Amino acid sequence: MSELLLINITGQDKPGLTSKITAILSGYRVPVLDIGQAVIHNHLSLGMLVEVPKESASSPVLKDLLFCAHLLGIQITFTPVTDTEYNDWVHEQGKPRHLLSLLARRITAEHLERVSSIITSHGLNIDTINRLSGRIPLEENRHTKACVEFSMRGTVQHEHRFREEMLAITDSLGIDIAFQEDNIFRRNRRLVVFDMDSTLITSEVIDELAIEAGVGAEVAAITEQAMRGEIDFTGSLQRRVSLLNGLDEHVLETIAKRLQLTEGAETLFHNLHNLGFKTAILSGGFSYFGHYLQKKLNIDYVYANTLEIIEGKLTGKVLGQVVDGKRKAELLELIAQKENIRLEQTIAVGDGANDLPMLGKAGLGIAFRAKPIVRESAKQAISTLGLDAILYLMGFRDRDDLSIKLPRTPQTAQNPQRSGA
Repeated sequence: MSELLLINITGQDKPGLTSKITAILSGYRVPVLDIGQAVIHNHLSLGMLVEVPKESASSPVLKDLLFCAHLLGIQITFTPVTDTEYNDWVHEQGKPRHLLSLLARRITAEHLERVSSIITSHGLNIDTINRLSGRIPLEENRHTKACVEFSMRGTVQHEHRFREEMLAITDSLGIDIAFQEDNIFRRNRRLVVFDMDSTLITSEVIDELAIEAGVGAEVAAITEQAMRGEIDFTGSLQRRVSLLNGLDEHVLETIAKRLQLTEGAETLFHNLHNLGFKTAILSGGFSYFGHYLQKKLNIDYVYANTLEIIEGKLTGKVLGQVVDGKRKAELLELIAQKENIRLEQTIAVGDGANDLPMLGKAGLGIAFRAKPIVRESAKQAISTLGLDAILYLMGFRDRDDLSIKLPRTPQTAQNPQRSGA
């Protein structure tokens, strides 16, 4: 006969501590049914569920463990576990699992309290909480980033309401929360596609062109309406481009040189490429600027709209098929098929209403610093951190950073209908 015991060990972490404890259990041939260990600020918490000899026969092993703990200067406790409790625990292993990422510049106790309260109210059980971000210095720094990941068990009965409640606290607390199923695809992404304007770069290029053409206010108003989803994208694009008629083509190079990459873009792309990911720009903007960024960030594919230029002047027209929201979703699927990648393994990132179709089709769709209608419609949203925070949603830790500048030859996009369009 035997009994089940939960052994909890806490104290200052020391090299060889786990080895010494398990050596004692090994000497008595004790089976270990479950084990978990965490170290926070050099303080150890080790738990083991073990099967020990019944009653008096268990005394020697417990006595040896207590003596070892005394010598190591740590605390050890023993909690009996009934067969019923154990069997209930075994039967829970088939429950769905989810991951929730909490992102902020700095994480506070209020953030954790509000998030964990919603988790509990929807019947989910938190198994583990892990810090994915690096150690944050005490001195103030506006570029700090923090992320903790909750691993949870259970089924969300009202997922729409759950997401609404999480979205409400992101607005009130100035944090980001991403909730996704924990499955094999989450750990096996292979393709990431991006919108360009206000996503990879901080500006809307068409607004920059309009300023140079002296029609900035008119174009900016149309752009804002389009991004909010208030007017048709294709029609709005044609209206805006028509106002650029006669603009000298050298202005394109001038604007390209002053484009500002979004925070975290270079770190994100270095990591993605060094890990073997394929990347793409799918933009309702213009191919000239997409190819400029392709060279800068070693991007594999670029699909965007091509401005017609005759005798060194913009004609106010767009050539070929317009890359609108529907087309972006189609291109995502086409690239995935070409690379033999499942849609569940893809990530799409964008900020405007015309990005929603591709965000919905991708395995992981992320609204990045997006308009309200996009944040509310997309399953994931990031607003407080830079683009490199996407790595957290993929399960990467700061210590996994591979952002080393390595030479890599970009692959020119081959559209089945039009190359680079």
